[in-house]
Amino acid sequence: MTAPAAERGRTTVADRAVRRIAERAATEALAPGAVEVGGGSAAVRGRRARVNVTVTLPYPAKLDEAGESVRSHVAERTARLTGLTVPSARIRVRGLSRHALSGGQQLAPPVAATEAAGPRAHRPWAQRRLPVAVLALLGAAVCGLLLYDVVSVHAAGHAPARWRAEVMEWLSTHGPDSGTAVGVLAAAGVFLLGVWLFVLAVTPGRRGVLPMRPPLAGVRAVLDRRAVAALLRDAVTDVPGIGEVRVRVGRRTARVRAGLEFGGLEGARRAAEAAAEAATAELGLAGALRLRVRLKTEPGWRAPTGSDPRLDSGSKPAAMERSTTDEPTP
Repeated sequence: MTAPAAERGRTTVADRAVRRIAERAATEALAPGAVEVGGGSAAVRGRRARVNVTVTLPYPAKLDEAGESVRSHVAERTARLTGLTVPSARIRVRGLSRHALSGGQQLAPPVAATEAAGPRAHRPWAQRRLPVAVLALLGAAVCGLLLYDVVSVHAAGHAPARWRAEVMEWLSTHGPDSGTAVGVLAAAGVFLLGVWLFVLAVTPGRRGVLPMRPPLAGVRAVLDRRAVAALLRDAVTDVPGIGEVRVRVGRRTARVRAGLEFGGLEGARRAAEAAAEAATAELGLAGALRLRVRLKTEPGWRAPTGSDPRLDSGSKPAAMERSTTDEPTP
């Protein structure tokens, strides 16, 4: 029986179309022009679609709340426009921009983001596509050559390939019990390769991101280290007297090095530490960062009028040191 014309055929949605819709939806999540999209990907499997979008959020904004707002809007908007189910929408915050929200608009936090207690955050696991692809290609090439030679010998009656005969002969005379340097080095190389593969399998990787407090159950949020460094750099630069600022963010420690152009050294150091601590507290990270702030004076720095630069830097003046060391013992 022939089906009616209206029921014939099939409608498919391309991955590229879903990706473009998800990227456009990310730009609509907050104020117009506030979110910048740096790329994305989409995979459609039947009636389900998974999307990934890389964005740059406006500064200042609470990253966990803003990221969850973008994620929920992307999933909802993509599902509504494509007719597909979007069970997974991943948002990667690449950095922060100075584009402020227009009209003093504030982000509406999601319901679960304001709860004090939430699910435990874990570091994201890297997919490690490049090592897996390289090993898979090498393994496929070796297995293909070996299979071709074996089939040609047993099915077509050809002589074994010269390279296989030489390899088998070499292995028979250079086994583990031969004690030659070549065999030992080959065994050590295979052992190190196995250790490397084991480390890749049991470690999360992705050291360039820091886990954030999950805004919702089943949602993982991460923050790029470069975004953390930019936020700390902007916060410390706003301290009066601070010039050049360099920030290096690790997995557990953030090191801030700044130069003082004018003002008191100790006061500026305390202000820089307070600004860095306040900025770190607003990141919403799962674990606290240990801050190490180092402040040094620039070549053109001069001590404030009426103060001793040696006292301001925490050291005793020379006259005071002489009085404590040269005084005769009674």
